[in-house]
Amino acid sequence: MDITQLILDDHHEQRRLFAMLEQISRADTEVLSALWGRLAVFLELHAAAEEEIFYPAFWSATGDKPLHHEAEIEHQGAKNLIAEIEKSDPADDYFDARVTVLSEMIKHHVKEEEQPGGMFAEARRANMDLTQLGEQLAQRKSELQSQGVLGALVGRLNEPLSR
Repeated sequence: MDITQLILDDHHEQRRLFAMLEQISRADTEVLSALWGRLAVFLELHAAAEEEIFYPAFWSATGDKPLHHEAEIEHQGAKNLIAEIEKSDPADDYFDARVTVLSEMIKHHVKEEEQPGGMFAEARRANMDLTQLGEQLAQRKSELQSQGVLGALVGRLNEPLSR
């Protein structure tokens, strides 16, 4: 599958998880924690695979320093905020604010990749082998899911949410 489609699928899942997080009662801290755990792991897997596969190939094929560098900085900012959220819990006064800011950061980042003239459009114009990169991305995500602590965390993606 085309790497941009795989990333678009991830973006759709990110939006779905953020929307679910917004709809859960703030009093239900157990469900909030479980859903946040799923979202955090999902974002970490997505970012790692994108940074290791798509961004280097994009940079090599296009030489577009501003788009590449902005995407890298956006990822780093999101990782920093994810780490702050991970240190807190839904009972923390700043939990909602951090999650809201993270959601807005992710929305902006997704827009930069998906919009006409964005990274995906430029990747297509550069005739990158998007199918081969898609295979690499899928394989890398699979590898990341099975490695060390991250592999253990992925189990959180599949745990049922109890109410």
